[in-house]
Amino acid sequence: MTILCLGAHCDDIEIGCGGTLLHLKSALPKLRFHWVVLSAAGPRGQEAAKAAELFTTGCEKKVVLKDFRDGFLPYSGDEVKDYFEEIKGRVNPDLIFTHSHSDAHQDHRLISELTWNTFRNHLILEYEIPKYDGDMGRPNLFVPLHAPLYENKVSYLLKAYVSQHSKQWFDRETFLGLMRLRGMESNSPSGYAEAFHARKVVIDAVI
Repeated sequence: MTILCLGAHCDDIEIGCGGTLLHLKSALPKLRFHWVVLSAAGPRGQEAAKAAELFTTGCEKKVVLKDFRDGFLPYSGDEVKDYFEEIKGRVNPDLIFTHSHSDAHQDHRLISELTWNTFRNHLILEYEIPKYDGDMGRPNLFVPLHAPLYENKVSYLLKAYVSQHSKQWFDRETFLGLMRLRGMESNSPSGYAEAFHARKVVIDAVI
């Protein structure tokens, strides 16, 4: 099974779906990751590489860190679009994780739009990123996370992204709190879960 993980910025993938990736890794043999961060220049790119390794250890992977300008992705739209066409030519994923179409951040929305525009016959799940804008929405797909997966997610985030520790929102309470809320909404046995927006799901059953 091949999973394509798309993030506009360093730490987006890990915050949005890190627990689910750890769950899938523990449940499915021979999992392959194609991990793409569009804006990962400088020291934060090194942190992103470290995080990708933590979340995909033991699996076949390709990690791609691009250097598009943070906060300006829509203004480089043609170049970003060209790169998405390159991705489509290299990987045919079984599952794609990307940003939510209703995310308040312009970079996030562009990545979501291009994901749907580029991959027309794939299962796409849109993850959520907590932020000042208060744009969390009402997700409709939940992945319960058993211990210690939700703890590992937080541990890996804090271990990899040392440069973000000074931000008041980047802490254990924020990440566990969101997963606890989604765990309550989904009646997760552990009390913790991650949530996604599944805009279109096609079930092709062979009987």
